[in-house]
Amino acid sequence: MRKLGNILWGVVLIVIGVILTLNALEITDINIFFDGWWTLLIIIPSAIELIARENKFWSVVWLIIGILLLLACRDILDFDLLWKLTIPVILILIGINLIFKDKIERTMEKKNKELKEKGQHLEEYCATFGEIKEDFNNQEFNGANANAIFGSIDLDLRKAVINEDKLIKTCAVFGGIEIIVPENVNIKVKSIPIFGVTSNKTGRKYDEKLPTIYVDSFCMFGGVDIK
Repeated sequence: MRKLGNILWGVVLIVIGVILTLNALEITDINIFFDGWWTLLIIIPSAIELIARENKFWSVVWLIIGILLLLACRDILDFDLLWKLTIPVILILIGINLIFKDKIERTMEKKNKELKEKGQHLEEYCATFGEIKEDFNNQEFNGANANAIFGSIDLDLRKAVINEDKLIKTCAVFGGIEIIVPENVNIKVKSIPIFGVTSNKTGRKYDEKLPTIYVDSFCMFGGVDIK
């Protein structure tokens, strides 16, 4: 996961460098020091940590605080209202975190540990202001870690080879992830949506004879569709 974090930081630095270069050449006139620009020092690291770390709770808290501060600096939110909202929002997030620490979450953690012990690693997919489409045509699927930040990811598993339980971790922040699963698997979902939605549209009954795909989903202003 550290590698993914380095990649995202690399993307951020490249984007800033390109903007400064274009400004210097007078090709563009993008003001990166707008009112509230300093809140990006909270928002960007929090967003990167949200994607790169397995424990996402405090990354979510700081990301929301950063966004609220930015909205206040842009006069979209009143600062007095912001201070009144801070503690209630944090309490709500702590409550959500406690509610979703359930049996399914422990099962997913166990599956993740089993994969690591077998030497299998989740395939990494990260779409930042872009789009990724993967078609597993007669390929063995070993699980995935899919992160869509202002982007989209489509995973088509209909023809994938799945002979045992697998884990898919998803994180959609202002983005969307679509997972199309085959008929011969069970689906179990754990979701933490914050102004987002995770939708399991498979509508199938659990069959203990079939392997299970566990989907560990987090979405903020985004969505995850399982079909």
